[in-house]
Amino acid sequence: MSTLTIRLPDDTAERLKMLARSRGLSTNKLVEQLSAHALAAWDTENHFRALAATGDVNRALAILNRLDAEDARK
Repeated sequence: MSTLTIRLPDDTAERLKMLARSRGLSTNKLVEQLSAHALAAWDTENHFRALAATGDVNRALAILNRLDAEDARK
């Protein structure tokens, strides 16, 4: 496990402490959870960007057009 020192404005640090307390967590655990959430979002974005780079735009548009047509019939 690593130790990381970050600089935050005093009001931000205090709000993070309040948020952690309201969730029954330590500030460390809260920052750990928030970091994991941010990294999961970043990983998901990168995954979809990689898929998009190998995708077929015309095929994707055809699928979306079919979905639009199905929605219009409902």
